[in-house]
Amino acid sequence: MDTKERVWFCGQAGNYIGRFIPTDQNFKQYEVPAGTHPHNLIVDQRDQVWYAGNRNAHIGRLDPETGKIHQYPMPKGVDDPHTLVFNREGNIWFTAQQSNRIGFLNVSNGEVKVATPQTADARPYGIKIDKQDRPWIALFGTNKLAWVDPKTMIVTEVTLPRSNARPRRLEIDPFDNIWYVDYPGGYLGRYKPEIKEFKEWKLPSESPRPYGTALDNKGRLWVADTGSIPNTIFAFDTKTEKFVSQTTVPSGGNIRYMYFDNKNGSFWFGVDTGFLDQGIPKN
Repeated sequence: MDTKERVWFCGQAGNYIGRFIPTDQNFKQYEVPAGTHPHNLIVDQRDQVWYAGNRNAHIGRLDPETGKIHQYPMPKGVDDPHTLVFNREGNIWFTAQQSNRIGFLNVSNGEVKVATPQTADARPYGIKIDKQDRPWIALFGTNKLAWVDPKTMIVTEVTLPRSNARPRRLEIDPFDNIWYVDYPGGYLGRYKPEIKEFKEWKLPSESPRPYGTALDNKGRLWVADTGSIPNTIFAFDTKTEKFVSQTTVPSGGNIRYMYFDNKNGSFWFGVDTGFLDQGIPKN
């Protein structure tokens, strides 16, 4: 969402950036360079749209008013920017899954710094920022989470309790607890960094494959279960530590990423069948 309540999304397969205006149901496509196939985007306070050029090694900044794009090229060894997130200063941390890198883009001068996990083929995937302005990353290729020291760019890895776990997306609550989804194992997990404690809950479905997540302002974690088509979205109350609702997504398709809108209490997500959906909690 931007400051004008417009919804922005990536057309990865179609190689475009999309904009949707909820008030008049209007869609618009913005062209991006050939071969980009944008994977993820974020919007800054000036309504500039930043996207991950997943297949041609750049992060782009789209000006919606002019349609012009400024490209920030990646350094050698970083071929596939994947998921982006802003830090406090408005600079960008990002993952590069196949390159096995975690990057930092200074948006003022275009400088890119790179950190490398100790684990080979760790596949950095989901990424969020904690209260100390540190990025936490789900290492999808192994049973680990990681965080990066912004000053030294040193990566610290945290091993999950189960060896076959593979975390994909994560969220960070107001207490700096790290919530992650184990995609093949079907678990929702919580890690408390201060006391180094894990706790996990199995999703209440037959063959769960949790993927997209969103944490709302009432302490509920919304989790997309892609283990069956159509997908199911579960709500987990982080205070009572219980699953409190489940909803079948009518448009089918897999849900890979979700965004919570703090202004109206809803969350937005796209599905592989070509639909943009809005989830509106009952309370």
